[in-house]
Amino acid sequence: MLPNVERPEVRVDQDVDGVAAVLRSRIYEFNGDATGLRDGAELAFSVRSRDGTVQAAVYGWIWGGCGYVDLLWVAQNLRGQGVGTELMDRAEAAARTAGCTQMVLSTHSFQAPGFYQARGYQEVGRTEGYPRGHAHLYLVKALRGSGFA
Repeated sequence: MLPNVERPEVRVDQDVDGVAAVLRSRIYEFNGDATGLRDGAELAFSVRSRDGTVQAAVYGWIWGGCGYVDLLWVAQNLRGQGVGTELMDRAEAAARTAGCTQMVLSTHSFQAPGFYQARGYQEVGRTEGYPRGHAHLYLVKALRGSGFA
C-alpha cells in the first residue's frame, strides 16, 4: 500500500518563462544522469539594427556530439540576402568546433524546408497534420570537418 501522501495542487502557471527554465534545467540534469553527457551549451547568433533591435537570429544548443537549431528567424526585409545562410554557417561552425558530428532541426512544411535542404539537410521524419493542413519536418545534416564525420 502506498503511503498517504498529500497530492500537490496542479494549476495553470502564468510564469511560463520560469517554468520553462526549471524544466530545461531538470531535463538536462536527468539526461546527464542517464547518459553521462554533460557537455551541453547554448548557442545564439543575431543580427541587430543600430538601435539593438533583433533583425535576425538563430538559437540552439550543442550536447553529446550533436548540434540542434531550435529557432531561426530573419526579418522579411532581410530575407534572400544571405543573412539566414550566415547565421546557419555560424551555428554549424560552433557545433563543429565543439566536436559535433551532426546538426538537427525541425521545421514546418510552410516555413523554409528548401533552404535547409539546399544546405545539405535531409528529412528523416515528418508528422502530417501538424499544424492542420501542413507537416512538421525533422531534418539532419552530417557536419563535415568536425574531425568525426
